[in-house]
Amino acid sequence: MSTITSSQEQKVIDQVPKQLFIAGEWRDAAEGTLSVEDPATGEALCDVADASVDDARGALDAAVEAGPEWAKHPPRERAEILRRAFDAIIARTDELALVMTLEMGKPIAESKAEITYGAEFLRWFSEQAVRIDGRYAVAPNGQGRLLTMKQPVGPCLLITPWNFPLAMGTRKVGPAIAAGCTMVVKPAQQTPLSMLMLAKILEEAGLPGGVLNLVTASSSSRTMAPLIEDPRLRKLSFTGSTEVGRRLMGQASQNLLRLSMELGGNAPFIVFEDADIDAAVEGALIAKMRNVGEACTAANRFHVAEGAAEQFASRMAEKLGSLRVGRGTEDGVQVGPLIDQAQREKVSELVEDAVDRGAHALVGGHSRDGAGYFYDPTVLSDVPDDARLLREEIFGPVAPVKGFASEEEAVAAANDTEYGLVAYVYTRDLKRALRVVEGLETGMVGLNQGMVSNAAAPFGGIKQSGFGREGGPEGIEEYLETKYVAVNV
Repeated sequence: MSTITSSQEQKVIDQVPKQLFIAGEWRDAAEGTLSVEDPATGEALCDVADASVDDARGALDAAVEAGPEWAKHPPRERAEILRRAFDAIIARTDELALVMTLEMGKPIAESKAEITYGAEFLRWFSEQAVRIDGRYAVAPNGQGRLLTMKQPVGPCLLITPWNFPLAMGTRKVGPAIAAGCTMVVKPAQQTPLSMLMLAKILEEAGLPGGVLNLVTASSSSRTMAPLIEDPRLRKLSFTGSTEVGRRLMGQASQNLLRLSMELGGNAPFIVFEDADIDAAVEGALIAKMRNVGEACTAANRFHVAEGAAEQFASRMAEKLGSLRVGRGTEDGVQVGPLIDQAQREKVSELVEDAVDRGAHALVGGHSRDGAGYFYDPTVLSDVPDDARLLREEIFGPVAPVKGFASEEEAVAAANDTEYGLVAYVYTRDLKRALRVVEGLETGMVGLNQGMVSNAAAPFGGIKQSGFGREGGPEGIEEYLETKYVAVNV
């Protein structure tokens, strides 16, 4: 890949819609615009519509009006719309990847990987759309029949995060369309462009007006609260921080909304003494450095058997220290910027806290001077138990390594967190692997691999990491209600 020119960047930004998408029409916001920033430079890329409360209500009005007809739409036609959108995304990978890199910062290669991953949710749910079924059974006493059917839950509000600006959208939009639900989509204010492109692609793929309505806004709480309070809304799906998730749950409780919550994580990465250390290090690089560490699935704590901890930390430091940091559009860059200054300051504070308490930085440990929000890939050894980054989600390119003396100690340390999204385990002992996997308090486990995300698998957590599942056969169930009919025969 050659370095992308500024004229190429401007050309692709000019092609992104900048308005709200409501009832099948692109329209300006009532009150003004918000600026989208390039985190690699700190400069504005463009302005997009900044929705008002009335704009948001109009989006819900459109979803409610389109709901009955869309629920009756033939499943095969819903499937074909999703498949056409999948094909269009794949055909436009280069364009979409550049947009994503400009608004979020990740290197082009990683953006392309997300495009492939995100598109796969549309293909997967295009196949699930025609497999929605119920059951028919004879009542146990032989008197009558039991009939169940699956029906769309109704109008949905889908709130997506900034770190995976396309995939976190398709993971919600895909099953909603497949199930026959209409929706209002609210992307993060930092990264709205990828979702605006998705809305345009779905429009071109033949999605009827009002099925998907997209509002961009500088204040999610201001614009979304009236929708959550509206009794016509029937489901809320949110990906983001646990703190915000708790607040949304409180609001949603008033109308007993159907909820899907994919919240924060604090993923342990456990390496036993019998593990293939080279393979563990390679898996750790994926689990830690994917998306610059800004992922809820990112390995947050590295628990390594005492006999292997020094070797593991040394190899991690060598690997991370060799990564090229820079703007994601530049040739050969492997690590982009963090999303904004606030996130960089948080990462810096967590590292400084650990070092002040006795940890040692084997590599990195500093912000980079100059434009953009860059932080050097960092490996910390001898991390004390009271370091904040063992308790808090780092969301940055920092790998704290801590030794353990026994299997029981490793599992206890891994579970010693309020979160329970994902864990990673490296061992060549099958019996140990099964014991540890069964003992971990997480919704997902990567066994001898550093990535768990797959459109065909149920993604989600337990404890303070939320509930509900996205992806896999389970994903569409989140958008369906079961109706039971007692038949007098």
